[in-house]
Amino acid sequence: MTDIFLEGGRALIGAEIVETSLSVSGIDIAEVDASRGRARLAIDARNLLVLPGIVDLHGDAFERQMMPRAGVDFPIDVALADSDRQAISNGITTVFHATTCSWEPGLRSVGNARGLMEAIERQRPQFAADTRFHLRHETYNLDAEDEIAQWLSEGRVDLFAFNDHMDGTVADMAKPRKRNRMVERTGLSSEDFDKLVDRVVARAADVPASVSRLASAARTAAVRMLSHDDATPAMRQEFRELGADIAEFPINEETARAAASHGDAIVYGAPNVVRGGSHTGWTKASDMIAKGLCSVLASDYYYPAQLLAAFRLAADGVLPLTEAWNLVSAGPARATGLTDRGVLAEGHRADILLVDDSMPLRPRLIAVIAGGKLVHLTDATRLLAAVATPREAVVAA
Repeated sequence: MTDIFLEGGRALIGAEIVETSLSVSGIDIAEVDASRGRARLAIDARNLLVLPGIVDLHGDAFERQMMPRAGVDFPIDVALADSDRQAISNGITTVFHATTCSWEPGLRSVGNARGLMEAIERQRPQFAADTRFHLRHETYNLDAEDEIAQWLSEGRVDLFAFNDHMDGTVADMAKPRKRNRMVERTGLSSEDFDKLVDRVVARAADVPASVSRLASAARTAAVRMLSHDDATPAMRQEFRELGADIAEFPINEETARAAASHGDAIVYGAPNVVRGGSHTGWTKASDMIAKGLCSVLASDYYYPAQLLAAFRLAADGVLPLTEAWNLVSAGPARATGLTDRGVLAEGHRADILLVDDSMPLRPRLIAVIAGGKLVHLTDATRLLAAVATPREAVVAA
C-alpha cells in the first residue's frame, strides 16, 4: 500500500461537485483540497468525475459464475474471484453477496449457502472489494432454522433478509418454461420436485413462529434485517416490528409509502432503472425515485447497473447526479450501518472512482481505489511521473 494523490478532478464533496485534489494515506482519505507532497503514486483526474465507491447491499449476479448454465457448476472459489473482478470493474467497492438459502437442493440450498459463506471468509483477504455475506432466508426453509441462528450468533452474517417466494413457486408450477427452470436449478426430477413442494407447503403453519425466532436471533446479534417483496403496508409493518427496517423491493407504491412514512430504507433494483421498468412487471423504480420513495439502488442481478442507473436518472432529469449517486453509495452505506464510507471526506475509507462522463448515458470507469489501493485502471496515461526520492533518503537507505 502506498499514498495516492488524485490531481484536479470534479469531486462529489457533500452535495456539490467541486474542482479539487484528494490525497489518500493508508486505507483512508487523508485530505480534501490537497497538495501532492511526497505521494509516490499520483493520478491525473482532470476532466474526470471523482465519486465515492459504490456500495451494493444486494447482488446475486455471482450465481452466474457458479452456474453459468443449468447443471453446469464451477468451483465457488473461482466464481467468487471472477465476481470480485466484475464488481470492481463496475465501481462496486463494497459488495454484499445476496445468497439465497432455500428449501431447494442445488444452487440455492443450505449446503451451497454454507459453502459460499465459508469461501467468502477464506478468500476475503484476496478480494479487491470489501466483500460481505447477505443471507436471504427463504422462510419455508424450516429445517435450516437452527443452523442459521448459529451463524447469526457467531457473527458470520452481515445482512439478513426474509424471503417468501412460495406463492410464486406454486403459481409457476403451472407455467412450463418457469417450472422447467426451477426443476433444472434443483437437479431433481420433475416428479421429485412436485413431491418436495408439497412437503414444504404442508408446513406453512410453522413459518410465522420460525420467522419470529430468527428475527430475535438477528436482533440479539445486531445484524440488520430486510424484508423482501413486501406486498402490503401491513406486511411491511409486521417485519418492521420484528426489527427489519429495510424494505427490499416493495411491490407497489402504497407499501413503499408506508415504509417511507416510518423512515425505513427502501431498496429497488438498479437494472429496473436502466431498463426502464421491472422485469417482473411490478413497480417502476424511476417513478418511485421521483416520488422520494427509494433510498437505495442495488445491482440485483447485474453488476454494471448501479453505475449506469445513476447516470440514467441524471440524464432523464429524475434527479441531479449528486442526488442520484447517493442511491448507490451514501444511501446503501447508511442503510447497512457502514458509517466509514459512501462519501468523500477526510478520515473516511478511501473507496474512490474516477469516471469519464463525456457520454452521459455511458459513463466509463477509468480507475478504482478500494480501501486505499489502486485496484483497477483502464488508462495508464493518467499516471503521473513519480516524485524523485531525496538524495539524503537514498544515502540513509
